[in-house]
Amino acid sequence: MDVFEIIGTMRAMRRLKPDPVPDELIRKILRAGVCAPNGANTQRWRFLVVKDATIKQDVQRWYKRAFDETIGPRYLTSAPPPGVTKEKYLRQRAAVEYLTDHFHEAPVWIVACLDEGTTAPARWSGASIYPAVQNMLLAARALGLGATLTTRHLLYEKESEAALGLPPGVHSYAILPIGYPMGQFGPVGRGPLGDVVYQDRWGRPYPGA
Repeated sequence: MDVFEIIGTMRAMRRLKPDPVPDELIRKILRAGVCAPNGANTQRWRFLVVKDATIKQDVQRWYKRAFDETIGPRYLTSAPPPGVTKEKYLRQRAAVEYLTDHFHEAPVWIVACLDEGTTAPARWSGASIYPAVQNMLLAARALGLGATLTTRHLLYEKESEAALGLPPGVHSYAILPIGYPMGQFGPVGRGPLGDVVYQDRWGRPYPGA
């Protein structure tokens, strides 16, 4: 597939089949992840592949609590993002709620982490892990697998990381539930460039946008 087609149709796939995913495909996704740029090429990323049902259920408990207390109500009171109608936004909420209830049923999770040792996470820490996350999402799309980037477990970070068994100094930055999608890939909903791109000075329109 053309890389721009992959990027333009990489929807968040929140409804996943419980069917097993071959390990070779997961290895391809992980290899794509470690090809990503990262700060000073220190490669402090660590990836935890989770298939164990008990671990996933333990994390899902906190994941659902975060939805019930914070994420679900926010959808009902927030305006739709650019390029998305209210109807589509509510459908997105339904998909998010489905993922919440079935999070632990996704056949494979990839937990993206950084081994930060005694260094406190800083504003720039994500630059060393989120490019890898994006590479893995693109690789999953290219392989016909559904995935989504979720960080909601971080609302209960200590509890979730304890359930995941992360050692001291290792922090999670995202969980990617991966599986064969129930729905179809298609164009992502985004607003026009003119609404978000400026040239030279903040607020000055970018030509041609």
